[in-house]
Amino acid sequence: MILSRFLTFTILALVLGSCGGGGGRDISGEPVVLPTIASSGDARSGTIAKRLFGAKSFASSQPPAAYGSYAKGCLAGAQQLAETGPTWQAMRLSRNRNWAHPEMVDMVKKLSRVAAAQPGWEGLYVGDMSQPRGGPMLTGHRSHQIGLDADIWMLPPKSLTLSPTQRENISSISTRRAKGAYVNSSWTRAHHEIVKAAAKDPRTERIFIFPGAKVQMCEDAKGDRSWLRKVRPWYGHHYHFHIRIACPAGARGCKAQTPPPAGDGCADARQWVANILNPPPPKPRDPNAPPPKPRRDLVLGDLPAQCKAVLDG
Repeated sequence: MILSRFLTFTILALVLGSCGGGGGRDISGEPVVLPTIASSGDARSGTIAKRLFGAKSFASSQPPAAYGSYAKGCLAGAQQLAETGPTWQAMRLSRNRNWAHPEMVDMVKKLSRVAAAQPGWEGLYVGDMSQPRGGPMLTGHRSHQIGLDADIWMLPPKSLTLSPTQRENISSISTRRAKGAYVNSSWTRAHHEIVKAAAKDPRTERIFIFPGAKVQMCEDAKGDRSWLRKVRPWYGHHYHFHIRIACPAGARGCKAQTPPPAGDGCADARQWVANILNPPPPKPRDPNAPPPKPRRDLVLGDLPAQCKAVLDG
């Protein structure tokens, strides 16, 4: 039996090597990770995880649960955000990423009602949430893996009757200028109020948005400013802002993110803006230091053990 298994994997390695053209990649150019017999006996442990989770078109039948961390985990018992609701529409339906933990779905619906109360907004256009069983995505995000992240478009919805085809072809709008140092004329007080409402929800862990928007909100905020602590500047995030909620109460398998730094974060955002306008000189690189290793794809064995059951559930 052991000899037979060894011969099987040896032949597989030779075949994949000849097909990949580089000895370590398959015909799509992806690095090849040969199947391994893990201690759990699951032959999928060495399989690239995004292929396994990206192939699932519906949620598992388990109770809702987030396993692992935002960038290394999976989602059991996901809930699908309806494609169209009274105050929202899910966009890019072909991606099948309008799934999340029920707490995240509830959060988005609640925020959409706030948005619908803003001048010129019918509600929200909701971008990527998670795949039906979470996990790494075939394209795009490194996070969004445990059903606790959602992207909200900056485009104010004028219509909530878009067809699936229209939702594939319409685009959001950028709200930045000067490479993100400032907001542009598309940024409105309504954007401020919607982001503020999201940040003030007690479930919210972080809001990611471009530095110029954070600075603008710091300048415009009156009264209680505690919610600004959750609004963090990050690269990109000018066509959408990113909501991340905390691990639900009692979620033992969910790995919480460290709390944001103390204070309102405005000084850090202003420094980021200053660095955009006047970039500091690059740090010298040690010529003797080894080059950084390229990030490899996660395999199923990298994820929490519960993720194997999520795939099968």
